[in-house]
Amino acid sequence: MALSLIGATAVVFAMSRMTGDPLLLYATPGYGLTPEQEASLRAELNLDRPLVMQYVLWLGNVLQGDLGRTLLDRQKVTVVIGQKIGNTLQLGLAAWLFSVLVGIPLGVLSAVKRGTAWDYAGRIFALLGIATPSFWIGLMAIYLFAVALKWLPAGAKNPYEGFPLSWTNIKYFIMPAIVLGWGPAAGFLRVTRSAMLEILDSEFVKFARAKGVSGRTVIWKHAFKNALIPPLTLIALTMAGFITGTVVIETVFSWPGLGATAVTAVFSNDFALLTGIVLIFIVAFSLVNFIADVAYAIIDPRIKYS
Repeated sequence: MALSLIGATAVVFAMSRMTGDPLLLYATPGYGLTPEQEASLRAELNLDRPLVMQYVLWLGNVLQGDLGRTLLDRQKVTVVIGQKIGNTLQLGLAAWLFSVLVGIPLGVLSAVKRGTAWDYAGRIFALLGIATPSFWIGLMAIYLFAVALKWLPAGAKNPYEGFPLSWTNIKYFIMPAIVLGWGPAAGFLRVTRSAMLEILDSEFVKFARAKGVSGRTVIWKHAFKNALIPPLTLIALTMAGFITGTVVIETVFSWPGLGATAVTAVFSNDFALLTGIVLIFIVAFSLVNFIADVAYAIIDPRIKYS
């Protein structure tokens, strides 16, 4: 994980410099710099040094918790990220809960009721979730539930008012969480269904049924536990994906999180803010993946790490 993080920082830093000279942002009307100011700012940002030295200095600052300052308003990147990351985590957690609580039970139901109307309904749900772009679903949801029916708000999350789980606060999460979680829920359904079908056809499940074990015990104690490894991998990676992949949904719903902030950083060529956000995404993805590896051994005693 450490080697992956170091390699990722090098790639992110190199790509941020490939976007061009960030000081060109100040050449726009209203941000003109004198040659002396440009030279001073270039030295402050280490842009007057070789690229390798820029990376070494940047990485050293990152290890000390200093991600630099934004280009225009000169705020600390850590402060900006701290103001936005909570909104992204809340939306990601809501979407993750929706995808897990809907996708996995539907996958189990689809496998147990194989060939029935429940199975076909689940497969249609999965097909629509995987094949339909999330931004299109988001736009259609806004038109239907916010514009036409006026049931839900279409814009950004309102600041908390009173109890966090009140309807005043929850209504802002419903559309973006469902739109963000539908695709992963479809993936959970397909993976869980395939794993359950394989386990339900195995010999030890047939033996348990022959012994007279109840159907519920066979499904949830014997079959589901053994079929959990493939969905667990997807669950962990999906959680990381919700943290790192909310750019489209946050933009569609004007959600004030890291994804929308990253889009703003791209358009303003704010390489310090952009590299800081991407670095947070990389760390989150690596940590969640590491936790999934550890969870394998907890769920399945046959998996051991030396």
